[in-house]
Amino acid sequence: MYAILDIETTGGKYNEEGITEIAIYRHNGRNVTDQFITLVNPERTIQPFVEKLTGINAKMLRNAPRFFEVAKRIIEITENCLIVAHNADFDYRILRTEFKRLGFSFERDSICTVSLSQVLLPDLESYKLGKLSRSLGIPISDRHRAHGDALATVKLFELLLEKDSSKQILKSQIKAIHTHQVPSKYLSVIEQLPPATGVYYLHNAVGDIIYIGKSKNIQKRVRAHLTANDRKSQKIQKKLHKINFETTGSELIALLKEQHEIKKNQPQINKDGRYRLYPMGIRIDRKSDYHQLVLEQVRNHNDYIAVFRNGQVAKNIMLKWMKTHQFCHKHSSLKDSDGACYGYKNNQCKGACLCDESPQTYNERLLQLIYKKKYPHDDFLMIESGRKEGEYSFVYIEDQSFKGYGFYELNHQINCKKKIHNRIIPIEDNTDCRALILSHIKHNKYRKLIPLIETELSSS
Repeated sequence: MYAILDIETTGGKYNEEGITEIAIYRHNGRNVTDQFITLVNPERTIQPFVEKLTGINAKMLRNAPRFFEVAKRIIEITENCLIVAHNADFDYRILRTEFKRLGFSFERDSICTVSLSQVLLPDLESYKLGKLSRSLGIPISDRHRAHGDALATVKLFELLLEKDSSKQILKSQIKAIHTHQVPSKYLSVIEQLPPATGVYYLHNAVGDIIYIGKSKNIQKRVRAHLTANDRKSQKIQKKLHKINFETTGSELIALLKEQHEIKKNQPQINKDGRYRLYPMGIRIDRKSDYHQLVLEQVRNHNDYIAVFRNGQVAKNIMLKWMKTHQFCHKHSSLKDSDGACYGYKNNQCKGACLCDESPQTYNERLLQLIYKKKYPHDDFLMIESGRKEGEYSFVYIEDQSFKGYGFYELNHQINCKKKIHNRIIPIEDNTDCRALILSHIKHNKYRKLIPLIETELSSS
């Protein structure tokens, strides 16, 4: 079965678009068996050029159903169907985005009539729907409206099915989407896994954990392990007996849990991540009169300004810091001479190598790096998505140290530190945690960041 569809949107930034109209025709390979066409109130502004192109405006959508009101119908009409669309990547992405906003994962296989046309109808001047329809004599009305474009795509797809009489082209296109099929012995295991964000644990026949992973779609990631042919996947397929999982809602919490659980359990197949996600670090050694900027492999007993996934990236960052802040090469692990350092010769050092700059002044400048790489507040909550509708998650930082995470539904459950401690799931702090949390903050991958004081957090 096929679900042939077209979607019109508000336009705007990537993954911030909203659906304004959707048309879906359910097709059995011979004719249409069901259809669903509706305007949708996107609850966001339509871009002016889109309004001009489609003719759909805010006034038309004022009384239209919102996406959550039509989501169930979309699931029903596309169930057990291959999604077919002209530029399917766009339409499928928009659908998945809308369902994700509702807290649901929409998973369907899809096929694109653009790529299918390019194989079955080579040498055409254009594969845009309008020009393609005209060149094939397919009537198309209400161009750039969902129902008109979807109906034209139906006629185009029927023509492509006829041209591909042996169905070999169509099968190869679908095969490229499906890649490898899951072995039958794993089907029941896969069905029990959620298409949700979290951490999964793969066990062998005696119950030992052989692999720990995280994913924004646990079911899809485990399916990949069980169908791929790489060395790691083959080891998993050979030893897998049982799968457990924990959903987190938040990708950051999944990352924090994953690295913590790998260090704690040291699974056999997690060799690359067994010890550290960020094995290289830069720190300040204060044992000498002039403090030293040191690049080294991360050690548990040392505090680091920043940590990195590989040594070359760490070295490049360190050189950038030294140039920007005029730090001395002689007083670092990159020491290059006993006299004037490389930086001094290139006007990139204030002369600490020759004692032209005092240790006190130099050390104070060096210590500023620590303050620049700290968390934005000593105590704060980072609010993230929860595991279900109406729930939120939080990551808790206290006195510049990561303490753990938790979940809540009502604001009063986290309105003071005592209540936060009551709900928290503790995780040991380490350099990997700091790097993961700082990266999330840097890229604004959170719902809300709340500085903490010992008063009620009514704004949470």
